[in-house]
Amino acid sequence: MKKNPKTFRNIAAASLALALTLPGVASAAETSPAEAAYAPVRDAAAKLGVQVRWDQAAHTVTLTKGDTVLVLTPGKAQGLLNGKTVQVGGTVQLVSGKTLVPAAFLSGIFSETSGTGDGMGPVASKNAADLFLQALEAGNGAKAAEYMTPAFQKVLPVQAINALWGNYEQMYGKTSSNPPVQTEQTDAVYHNVSYMLQLGQVPVNVTLRLNADGKVDDMYLGPVSAAGYQKPSYDNPAAYTEQEVRIGNGEMALPGTLTLPQGEGPFPAVVLVHGSGPQDRDSSMGAAKPLRDLAVGLAAKGIAVLRYDKVTYEHTFKVASDPKFTLKKESVDDAVSAVKLLKRTSKIDAGRIFVAGHSQGGFAMPLIIDADQDHDVAGAILLSGPSMGFADTLIDQQQELVARVKKLGQDAAPYEQQAAAWNGIAKLVNDPQYTVDHMPENFPVSPAYWWFEQKNYKPVDLAAKQQTPMLILQGENDWQVTMKQFNGWKNALQTRSDVEFKSYPKMNHVLADYDGLSIGTEYAAPSNVSAELISDMAAWIQKHK
Repeated sequence: MKKNPKTFRNIAAASLALALTLPGVASAAETSPAEAAYAPVRDAAAKLGVQVRWDQAAHTVTLTKGDTVLVLTPGKAQGLLNGKTVQVGGTVQLVSGKTLVPAAFLSGIFSETSGTGDGMGPVASKNAADLFLQALEAGNGAKAAEYMTPAFQKVLPVQAINALWGNYEQMYGKTSSNPPVQTEQTDAVYHNVSYMLQLGQVPVNVTLRLNADGKVDDMYLGPVSAAGYQKPSYDNPAAYTEQEVRIGNGEMALPGTLTLPQGEGPFPAVVLVHGSGPQDRDSSMGAAKPLRDLAVGLAAKGIAVLRYDKVTYEHTFKVASDPKFTLKKESVDDAVSAVKLLKRTSKIDAGRIFVAGHSQGGFAMPLIIDADQDHDVAGAILLSGPSMGFADTLIDQQQELVARVKKLGQDAAPYEQQAAAWNGIAKLVNDPQYTVDHMPENFPVSPAYWWFEQKNYKPVDLAAKQQTPMLILQGENDWQVTMKQFNGWKNALQTRSDVEFKSYPKMNHVLADYDGLSIGTEYAAPSNVSAELISDMAAWIQKHK
């Protein structure tokens, strides 16, 4: 299908707007991570000129190149690099006599230390990323395609690349001539090269996702979060360990972090599900990282936590090319895959796996429970989750924001204009004449299918028919998901004895206590998830045995 460059302009605008404005099923017989995500050590080492030695007595693999010595042990997610602990990016696997590791891991170690830039390592990856970005900014689609995987070429063809960056500059302003700030990081799926650029007055992050062959397989463009996140007082690094994991398989697999309490376990565990828009595993918003805070806070109380980068963040353009992208694909399927990963993970109590959804993650929770066909989910926690349909939630949200701005005595005109735009979108979605088979022309937010596919979905209606225990928690100072939504849950589920409710007077949408009246501007200041909220979550989980 031929892609219109305007489509990608709309997608970019929608992604940024959603990230800034809105609240935030795998088969049981899925392929093992070792088969789908990993490469044999000997094959990768041969390409890099690395010597390999298996020690049967110690049950270890030693890899040597020059002065670099790496020791790996099957079953562990850490190795020893020149005597120091290094994260492998996943558990080392031993399958059919072959030792397997994440595909990009060895090249990242040995290409970097060799200094030659050969193979798939950071030097080669960075060069490919730099050249791709240069071609993208120049509007040279043919040149950019040389550094792209075939899969990425399909979703972002040459004619779209030719116009893409020009469209960004039309929306936000010309690219600054100052050299971009660059960072690199390897996870369980990609080697990521990030650039902080200035488009007009807007600081923008461009992250290029490179596969094990050093080819660009996707990219993310979004606003730069405010600096200044501070770890919470309840973050005790001695109380937990963290390891990189991979959720799902194939081209839409996601990297994540498993936070494990110290000890042998088995531990109850929680999967964290993000709000709306492209979000990383921490749900970074301004100077807040609520999902990270939840992970370390719960781990200190003996509860394991799995969080992961959202599919719209990790595979932005692949998602954008899907004309029938749904809430199920965005939030439900990956949550179920994460539950199944925990179920087969050592130190996890497979009978006590919970799912906690923030904002849109809570909105999708009844769908997640419905998709849990094997009944692996022991309980669900909703953190500021909407109870209404999504379009009605938009209207409620914008009305609340305008009212709060006026109460603070601020100029409400810009907020009223924003509210009018979103309310217009909501009314189109609610219009009975429009369905997934008959959508309005030129719907302003892509993908239109996402909106109309779920127009009749109301979380409370589905939840009222379910039996999985639920804990519903809400901030009374939250304008993005209001107390009206919380009361909707209470009214609809009042006959269910397995549902508990609690609200917090000062808590805002990023789950932090805020003394003022929240309108979102405070997200730029460092804050942390309420310790009381974490204690309540932990107590509820621990009593479900």
